[in-house]
Amino acid sequence: MKNFSKLIVSGGFLLGVAISGTAQGKVIFEEDFSGDSLDMSSWSYEEGDGCPNLCGWGNNEEQVYDRNYVEVEDGKLVITAVKKDGEYYSGKINSRDKVEFKYGEVEVRAKLGTGKGIWPAFWMLGTDINEVGWPASGEIDILEYVGREPDMVFTSLHTPASHGETINTKKTRFEDIEEGYHTYKAVWTKDYIEFFVDGNQVYKFTPEKYDDEHYPFRKDFYFLINMAVGGNFGGPEVDDSIFPVKYYIDHIKVTQTN
Repeated sequence: MKNFSKLIVSGGFLLGVAISGTAQGKVIFEEDFSGDSLDMSSWSYEEGDGCPNLCGWGNNEEQVYDRNYVEVEDGKLVITAVKKDGEYYSGKINSRDKVEFKYGEVEVRAKLGTGKGIWPAFWMLGTDINEVGWPASGEIDILEYVGREPDMVFTSLHTPASHGETINTKKTRFEDIEEGYHTYKAVWTKDYIEFFVDGNQVYKFTPEKYDDEHYPFRKDFYFLINMAVGGNFGGPEVDDSIFPVKYYIDHIKVTQTN
């Protein structure tokens, strides 16, 4: 079960009541995908091809997002990518206006979708993206995987000072990361962001300057979960023999220590 009533953290203040805690801190959000459908008090669907503003979702991705490819089964979020009638379809959800917070330890347990052309991700954007745009909003990529590079996990930050092919990134090899479930974690503070895979530290980002150009991470962010097909990072080639492909999220937990 979820250990919260309803969570919205705005400007660093919790509006809602977290009802669990740990010795290390307070769990302000916990999602285990119980029940048989997506909890719409926490999540919203993103659908379409990103047009007219960001066709291909800004990355020349090939999929159309459709809520029918997002399911909750056996305590797991399941996103499925398929090729149907010459089109690629997949799923994407976000927590904007529903689960937003500033700072904390973010943990997600996931089983990757795999195959050349597949690009599953678990990431975050600043809640001011409509006002300031990207990359001024900031982006925290807790998990990215591309099927064309087996055994690799990407953890990245995008800022106005470095975005797109950002220098604020680390690619780490984990043999057989495609097998079973693994735990991905980000420790996000006002001074640094640190990433872990299965308890192993893989990257720590400490900016050269604490301004909006180099560290736009001192504000509220929200979650995005998706599996893209092709695109600038996931593609360009897509192996059509791999479909359908499934990406599973077992649980998500956010803990704040102060």
